[in-house]
Amino acid sequence: MKKRLPLLILVLLLAGLNAALAVAQDSYPVFVPSSQDKNPVPRAQVPPRVTEQPVVPPPIDEPRPPIEPPICIDDCPPVWRMEGLEIAYQRVDVTIEDQVATTHVEQLFRNPNDWMLEGTYFFPLPEGAAVSQLTMWVDGQPIEAKLLPAGEARAIYDAIVRQLRDPALLEYVGHDAIQANVFPIPPGEERLIEIEYTHLLTAEAGALRYVYPQSSDLYTNTPLDKQRIRVEIASDEAIRAVYSPSHPVAIDRPDEFRAVAGYEDNNVTPAGDFELYYTVSPEQIGLNLLSYKEPGEDGFFLLLVAPGIEPGEVVARDLIIVLDTSGSMEGEKMAQAQAAAAYVIGHLNPEDRFALVSFSTGVSRYEPTLLPAPAAAPADQPGDYQQYINSLAPVGGTNISGALLDAAALVDPARPTTILFLTDGVATEGITDTQLLLQSVAGALPDNARLFAFGVGDDVDTTLLDTLAANHRGATTYVRPGQAVDEAVSAFYARVGAPVLTDIALDTGGVRVDQVYPVQLPDLFAGTQLVVAGRYRDGGPATIVLTGTTNGRLQTFTYPDQTFRDEGGPAFIPRLWATRAIGHLMQQIRLGGENPELVQSIVALSTRYGIITPYTSFLIEEDDIAAQTGGVPTLEEAADALEAPPAVSGEAAVDRAAVEGEMAAAEAPLALPTVMPAADGGAVAGPVVQAVGSRTFFLRDGIWIDTAYNPDAGEPSVVPFASEAYFALLSDRPELGQALALGEEVLIVVDGAAYRITAAAGAGSPPSPAVASPDQPLAQTGDVTPTAVAEAGGDASDPVGEASAPGVGLQICGTTLILPLALFLGWAAAKRRKL
Repeated sequence: MKKRLPLLILVLLLAGLNAALAVAQDSYPVFVPSSQDKNPVPRAQVPPRVTEQPVVPPPIDEPRPPIEPPICIDDCPPVWRMEGLEIAYQRVDVTIEDQVATTHVEQLFRNPNDWMLEGTYFFPLPEGAAVSQLTMWVDGQPIEAKLLPAGEARAIYDAIVRQLRDPALLEYVGHDAIQANVFPIPPGEERLIEIEYTHLLTAEAGALRYVYPQSSDLYTNTPLDKQRIRVEIASDEAIRAVYSPSHPVAIDRPDEFRAVAGYEDNNVTPAGDFELYYTVSPEQIGLNLLSYKEPGEDGFFLLLVAPGIEPGEVVARDLIIVLDTSGSMEGEKMAQAQAAAAYVIGHLNPEDRFALVSFSTGVSRYEPTLLPAPAAAPADQPGDYQQYINSLAPVGGTNISGALLDAAALVDPARPTTILFLTDGVATEGITDTQLLLQSVAGALPDNARLFAFGVGDDVDTTLLDTLAANHRGATTYVRPGQAVDEAVSAFYARVGAPVLTDIALDTGGVRVDQVYPVQLPDLFAGTQLVVAGRYRDGGPATIVLTGTTNGRLQTFTYPDQTFRDEGGPAFIPRLWATRAIGHLMQQIRLGGENPELVQSIVALSTRYGIITPYTSFLIEEDDIAAQTGGVPTLEEAADALEAPPAVSGEAAVDRAAVEGEMAAAEAPLALPTVMPAADGGAVAGPVVQAVGSRTFFLRDGIWIDTAYNPDAGEPSVVPFASEAYFALLSDRPELGQALALGEEVLIVVDGAAYRITAAAGAGSPPSPAVASPDQPLAQTGDVTPTAVAEAGGDASDPVGEASAPGVGLQICGTTLILPLALFLGWAAAKRRKL
């Protein structure tokens, strides 16, 4: 019996070791050689383990060579940024009838790999959408799809974040989702996935909002080859405004009750969801108020003012075309300018009058007085405007002052007047000093005149054109080399062809508003919409009054029961307001000279809202002072970057003038930058600024930092990424999901307290937030210690914050068994030597 005892101990140890290794092996795929490939092919466990959570790959602590994904039999992992997976196109067709939206999505997935791609398909639905119908097809064949409630979807997201250590799915916390098995995709093949769902749209202050979640980043890191979104709207009530704060959309209005909005682009990396607002109203001019406010701060508002596309009473006006015929206009520019002038005159309303002034070294009029529009011209009206336009020849200098002063003499103070001023150069005749020229025109033009300037090419005086337009309530359009003059002018005139209200003003009642853009409200035209952005002090109910003039009569439109929010609202409004404010302030610096207060305002707004232009890109350079100290650049650095161009004409000057003009009149927030300026003057691709709701984050040294963070307020509390404290924080404040989805390294400010999310051991300094459970509000976790984090399931020095990563505990168990085995073998060897 004594001789058999060592053998029995050895058998028991080997059995225990084998069991431990089997458990460890169950945590990873098993690889077997493929008969068709020399590379190892992973094999799924059969039968699959039955778990409450979806089976997803465990975290990989060390780099491993690329392998073919495991063959999925039962509990397939979700599709999650599969390596190389491509989306050849995405087509989204939406029909909205009386608030009911039906969305049909086509996505063509392509597998360019040499291995099969498998998984479960997830498609997040719009937040809060109550889906009434759901249909899904794969390659034209209907399949069964499951609608996951937000809570069930959240459990899946958490499991993926824990095991794959990728937080991107947290963006969709609070969303329902569609789940279906649509894979595998064999190597080199494609899968056409179609989804159709129906839901009822909700109204925000009378504006109906449609959202399409841009979720392609759930499947691939590569851009969409092509994307097209088309929204058809039909309503029993007259449609007024159609507006997208997220994408540049083309809008077609077949009639008062239908509208089509379209977006299309190639090589698309979606930066945010597609949003579309539209309003309906029986009123002649519709008005809707959207507002956003953070507690304790001034609010932001957006007004959508839109008349119908069929004008009732059109304002009778005079139109004066001032056309440059100097020698520099020779060739295609002259031909296009002639075509543009003929188009405008040919499309005048019957009640309109017109005049045509041409200039080079001298000034010439088509006729000495204003004439009736061709549609209402008497039979004996002298002249032929088309013949006169065709006879114009490009020769001589550029007498801008003479032409504008001659046009001013034609203005009838009793009638609204529009002046279209088209030139391709700077003043070389008459008054050539820009400031003196501006003063002369300002003194001669009556207040009822609106001047719209068209700068053709890059040799124009941008200061002159922009100041003329600003002084006389117009706008400047820059027609760049290669662009068609006649197309730019005709597109402009199509928008302003039917004025319905001039000299407009807005009164918000008892709610105090300021910093409103545009600073001077333009006239209102049929089929267009006016977007007004501004700030307000205190929220509350208000009656908004719109006034204006139609053919000499004062018109008043009253909109009761409007509300400026006390808290919350559409989060895009602050960035839209900041875009307009920065554009206006940059114009002020360029046209009026450097002003330290304006420079400080631009830097503060750019930093807070992530509005980065080519002229404020110093804010995101790696070696700037902000990256070193967490502060902002010095006033001298900012002033140098924002100073006016040394010349008022040329490509650089026109580029800047065009950018500022577009920002000052923007209807959507400026797009976020996607490149980082490098120290050598080049650029590094990749997002450097992200907008998440009303928050803005800058990427600094690998950390996404909330622009609301103030380093002087103290050290942030540390929350280990993917720890129990991390998920408790998310449960307590689910609205933080989009911000946490930025990555593993995030510094965020919540109710004045800063939290550092990090996967790095020992990062930051205590105190750390002890978020033990969703029942424990964050307001009570300010004064805690790293020990409290450990009690919540984390560890102040453990970046994961859990008991152990998969496999770690098993290594300890294996060591425990191998050690006595080694001792036993050593004892046996010694025993044999003694024998």
